[in-house]
Amino acid sequence: MPCPLCCHQLVSHYHADKKRDYWQCNCCQLVFVNEAQRLLPDAEKAIYDLHQNSHTDEGYLRFLSRFAEPLKQRLKQGAKGLDYGCGPAPVLANMLSESGFPTIGYDPFYLPAAPTGTFDFICCTEAIEHFYQPGEVLKLWLTLMAPQATLGIMTKRVINKERFANWHYKNDQTHVCFFSEATFTWIAQQYSLRLEIAGPDVVFLYRDKV
Repeated sequence: MPCPLCCHQLVSHYHADKKRDYWQCNCCQLVFVNEAQRLLPDAEKAIYDLHQNSHTDEGYLRFLSRFAEPLKQRLKQGAKGLDYGCGPAPVLANMLSESGFPTIGYDPFYLPAAPTGTFDFICCTEAIEHFYQPGEVLKLWLTLMAPQATLGIMTKRVINKERFANWHYKNDQTHVCFFSEATFTWIAQQYSLRLEIAGPDVVFLYRDKV
């Protein structure tokens, strides 16, 4: 059962509830669910189909603004982006495009046309925790990032075992990977990126090479 982020073979049992076991990688500190306890794709999509996120939902727009506003402050006007894991409605992509940052959406279930070319920024809001193989997705992102691109990720972070035990975030059966500040630090070091912890659930990773 190698780690789905770094492929490290040494993992430790982290927590168990009535439905699933959670393991932690001894290298990158990712907490993850065993493959055997994940949902099948049809069951996973059936849950996503229940989501009612739209551009007319003021509460959802405010939620996305917690990510979009700090992202825009870090981009040059006209920067082109990719919203990876946008769901059935590319609301964030539309928000950013309307603000002068042309953005396209991609989602393996709803907008499955593979993105091509390179982007000045890639954003992933409340999606990375759903990825079965986040390490493979991360490697894909790196091929899509321009020389001085920004990678923005929004996901709630693991704090410690005690808080994890009562954490509502893990109870969503479509959530299978859980990141901590230590995990993002490992990603930054492994791939020569600069990490900025911008909020309790927002991080930015910068590729500074020209």
